[in-house]
Amino acid sequence: MNTLKRIALALVIIGAINWGLIGFFQFDLVASIFGGQDAVLARIVYGLVGLSGLYCLTILFDPMEEKDSNRDNFSQKRNLNYGTELGEETDFSSVEKQDRDL
Repeated sequence: MNTLKRIALALVIIGAINWGLIGFFQFDLVASIFGGQDAVLARIVYGLVGLSGLYCLTILFDPMEEKDSNRDNFSQKRNLNYGTELGEETDFSSVEKQDRDL
């Protein structure tokens, strides 16, 4: 995740915490820190949180990255046989004939 996405995600989390405080306790943390809702710094923070939320929509629609590449290699290397008693069995007679011919 690049630096811009991390900063945007941090601002969205700050905004979510602020909205949680407003919803549960009627306390606006950003407004109390920066001098009220009409203060220039508070409005800048509100604007940055809003823009960060819009930017984080790109994270939502990014394709998921596979973190464990060994998992794919392991699944390709193993050859599982889920046969039953009634299923077809592997014919080893042709392999034995080839070994005898060598």
